[in-house]
Amino acid sequence: MEVQVSKDNICINKLLCEKKELIFVEEDIIVPDTKPDILNAININGNVCTYKKELQEDKVRLEGSVDTYIMYLPDSKEDNLRALKANVDFSKSINVKGCKEGMILICDSLIKDMECKVLNGRKVKVKIGIEFTIKLYSNEEVEIINRINNVEDIQTLDENFNINSLIGNGSTRVYVKDTLNIEQNDEIAEVLKTDINLVDSDIKTSYNKVLAKSEVSIKIMYLTEDNRINFVEGKIPVVGFIDMPNINEENICDTNYELKNIMIRPNPSEEHSIYVELEYEVMCMTYERKSLNLIQDLYSPTMSLKFNQKNIATTTQKIILEKSFNITSKINIEELKDGDVLDVEVCPNLHKEKIENNKIIYEGELSVNFIFSTGENNSNINSKVSKLPFEFESSTDDVCDLDNINTRTVVLSKKFDKKSDGDIECNIEVGFRTEINKNANINIIDNIEFSDDRESTDEYDSLVLYIVMPGDTLWKIAKRFNTTIDEIAITNGIEDRNKIYAEQKLYIPKFKYMTRKDSINEVSEHIM
Repeated sequence: MEVQVSKDNICINKLLCEKKELIFVEEDIIVPDTKPDILNAININGNVCTYKKELQEDKVRLEGSVDTYIMYLPDSKEDNLRALKANVDFSKSINVKGCKEGMILICDSLIKDMECKVLNGRKVKVKIGIEFTIKLYSNEEVEIINRINNVEDIQTLDENFNINSLIGNGSTRVYVKDTLNIEQNDEIAEVLKTDINLVDSDIKTSYNKVLAKSEVSIKIMYLTEDNRINFVEGKIPVVGFIDMPNINEENICDTNYELKNIMIRPNPSEEHSIYVELEYEVMCMTYERKSLNLIQDLYSPTMSLKFNQKNIATTTQKIILEKSFNITSKINIEELKDGDVLDVEVCPNLHKEKIENNKIIYEGELSVNFIFSTGENNSNINSKVSKLPFEFESSTDDVCDLDNINTRTVVLSKKFDKKSDGDIECNIEVGFRTEINKNANINIIDNIEFSDDRESTDEYDSLVLYIVMPGDTLWKIAKRFNTTIDEIAITNGIEDRNKIYAEQKLYIPKFKYMTRKDSINEVSEHIM
């Protein structure tokens, strides 16, 4: 006979896997006939575009390209600097156990390393290390029992859980187009490098939609027809609407931006501008915060019960922690005594993050790439990379050793002051945006039924003396002796029912035992 219960439905969004994978892409790039031979590579930079993601059995397949710029010293009397533009394609399958079609995939990419080797005057070999952070989510509709109806002597062990119940997920494509004006006396010969960063992300919810807002910060270094180096910078808004039925302002929205395509080209010389077109995919998962009182265990002192139970791992809470710190250092570049710094690239590399005693410890290094000019009229262009190691601790009460964390590092600000002796005083502010996922295993109980008659094991009189063992709780003791927590607490004068200790002596009162037949008859009468 099945026990009558009331149920509720929730959608649990489980983070099945979070994996970081470093892949290397190599390609030979030919110098076009319209450009002079290459003597030496000065600098290489790029931006990752992932235009295709495919979920396969235990695998994630990624396809895309790195929009790459190589600044080089040419074998030419007329030119002192030139650049190569190339799209370095990649296609990679990454092993992800448990991956299946239909799951939700979030993928972030970060260039960890770029190398350029000159093979001959007309060919270079490029090697790029790309770190992909893969997060794989699975949705599961779960029925939970929130009340047992009409059976008063079933004892339940309840526990409160706060979980994020998934409302829905969706995505949209956003196309960003703008024109960046350069100085009127500049005529662009070619683009030398581009830096693209997403900043100031925000979300708004209204009318069953999620409004995702951000800005893309663009800095372009270019060469003029008269062999000067100049820069143009700008911020372009990125705005997209994602349909999300039943959403309200109380809900939690988790958004992710992924760069799909890049187009950057100089406009005709009379326009003195550069055309920029970017394509982003914006993904959003929306949650409702729910407080659940779940039955974790049950029994009856008067009848035998049987039930099914399963354990579900879920994220109960997601916390965003933002911290920053300043790195100050002095770097000496001997060649810079009589030169000028043109540009400085700062790439933060986080090697390790760990939780220890309510602290998150970050360890890594900053890769600082100086592009500078020397020689007569600053005609010689060169670059040099310096490494600045860092270790930073962030104290917080919101983290424990069992939490899952993932951190993005960004350069918030940078300042470089060149001295006459070639020293450069560096002041760099690094930001850490840490996503803390609070995980819990939830015990779900279902299909509660009266089982066959049990043999009576309570052959003791009205009381029995029991000595508490390590790990005992009042619940475990009451269930073992087919009595109730209330009976034990009242008999022994226990005020705080969560506090008992090993070797404590307890008197266990006998609960009146009825056969299953009598119990069912009593329950049936009660229901009728």
